[in-house]
Amino acid sequence: MSSIPERTARTRLSRTRSRTVNARPSLALSTLKAHQYDLRPACASLVCPDCETWVPISGLQTKKPKVVPHDTGRAGQDAAVRCRLGSNRLVTVDVTVRKWQERLEDGHAETGHRRRTTVRRKPKAAVAPAVSQIAAQKQTTTVDQPGDGQPGWLTRKKQWASTERAVRDADTRRAQMPAGDAPLGAPPVPLKTLHPQRPAR
Repeated sequence: MSSIPERTARTRLSRTRSRTVNARPSLALSTLKAHQYDLRPACASLVCPDCETWVPISGLQTKKPKVVPHDTGRAGQDAAVRCRLGSNRLVTVDVTVRKWQERLEDGHAETGHRRRTTVRRKPKAAVAPAVSQIAAQKQTTTVDQPGDGQPGWLTRKKQWASTERAVRDADTRRAQMPAGDAPLGAPPVPLKTLHPQRPAR
């Protein structure tokens, strides 16, 4: 049993012999944007407002130009679905070629200088801890020394006992220094008053 090939969209001809005219009101080119239609005689076309595909305009130089009958998809690729609303619709050419070119150039001048901006993200600052958290951190650093699970006061007592002898020795040596004795390496203190004399003239 032979399979029937699926019909694809037909090529849109620039001129057709169809005398059928769409009953909808004519499409004015002034309602479209400058980049949505082309008024050059070699490729007169526009974007169909109903199916948003580029379609040739037949009879651009005549009194009744109209949109060529067309399918909604691309020719030879998409399925053959006829655009019923936009086919054979009359076109009102109320824009001159010169005015269209000026609008096109103005739009290009406005968008031509635009550049893509580089997004620079700010580094996320670390959240400052609360005062209670800072106090808790200080307490844990001083108390939580290795003590085999002993209470803090007992750990501090053992730490003081290990340094108590060195502290006592330093206090004893400090008390044995005689009063008025200068530290080693310091210049001697003069004992008589010095009276400098002025040189004779």
